[in-house]
Amino acid sequence: MLEIDTLLDQIVPAAEAAVVAYGVSVLTRAQDETAGATVRLGQRLLARILNRGADADADPVRVTVTSLADAGADRDMLALRRAELRIALREVLRDSPGLADELSAMLPERPAVQADAERSVALAGNNSGIISTGDGAKNTLHQ
Repeated sequence: MLEIDTLLDQIVPAAEAAVVAYGVSVLTRAQDETAGATVRLGQRLLARILNRGADADADPVRVTVTSLADAGADRDMLALRRAELRIALREVLRDSPGLADELSAMLPERPAVQADAERSVALAGNNSGIISTGDGAKNTLHQ
């Protein structure tokens, strides 16, 4: 089983992609064949989390998914709602260790990365910043 924070790092982006794609209807929508792989994964993860037997009206994940869907394009509200979703998912996973195992099994294999040479960099995902190695390196970010 993955640690909860590592698991959340993989679950939250997929769940968020599903919410952004479908809004509140992600809570009831059947799997859509036209959705991208990340959105479909998010749908499956949310379906498993939401069908774990919790009271639907009081389920904190359902409430935060609805809030995220209602956030619109307001970047600050989106950031807040994403954080709320992550917190709600963390609480559910801490309370249901078996669920964490099930969700881990649903996730795709992560590629193994290895940095072999001196000062080499290994990256298993995306990088949106500077990666710099070497003596006396100077990095300038122009925006």
